[in-house]
Amino acid sequence: MEISAAAVKELRERTGAGILDCKWALGQTQGNFERAVDLLREKGIAAAARRSGRAASEGQVVSYIHTGGKIGVLLELNCETDFVARTPEFTGLAHDLAMHVAAMAPLYVRREEVPPDVLEREKKVLRAQAEGSGKPPAVVEKMVGGRLEKFYQEICLEEQPFVKDPDRPVGDLIKSVAGVVGENVVVRRFTRYLLGETARAATGGGG
Repeated sequence: MEISAAAVKELRERTGAGILDCKWALGQTQGNFERAVDLLREKGIAAAARRSGRAASEGQVVSYIHTGGKIGVLLELNCETDFVARTPEFTGLAHDLAMHVAAMAPLYVRREEVPPDVLEREKKVLRAQAEGSGKPPAVVEKMVGGRLEKFYQEICLEEQPFVKDPDRPVGDLIKSVAGVVGENVVVRRFTRYLLGETARAATGGGG
């Protein structure tokens, strides 16, 4: 059956689960909203949203060196307890994320970390491009909004399509693992090194 964007949005707001998880739950329940909520709770996905405010001060710093030794990544992934930090699920996620950073070169962990001046400069360029199309002002604003979302997807780790599963944003992957381990899971920061690069290494941090 066809799952509407409005239903997915409402379920996401209600549970905090990712877009793909919400689509899956609604599909599994034939569009029954309350059953979809229960299904996400049963899978531990919805609960991950409620954990997001809990302190995450344990975890791991992992490294990944790309074949050939020309790209290296250091990434800090946090959770709430040392016990979870040693689980295969958490360790696997940490290494997958470091590998993703090596391959996709994000600049920030999440959109809230994009500096205001960078964001304003991008908006200015996007608006100029959109206005060049000759569309009405209302359409121009929609075009800018859509292209800004794509900009976030290109530079923010949590919004990039996961390199091993391009249909899934990295943020949804992190929430799913948080549901499995039962704790808040947060990417704190990362640094990506490219051999011979003279500019400042791409770095993300915060949370």
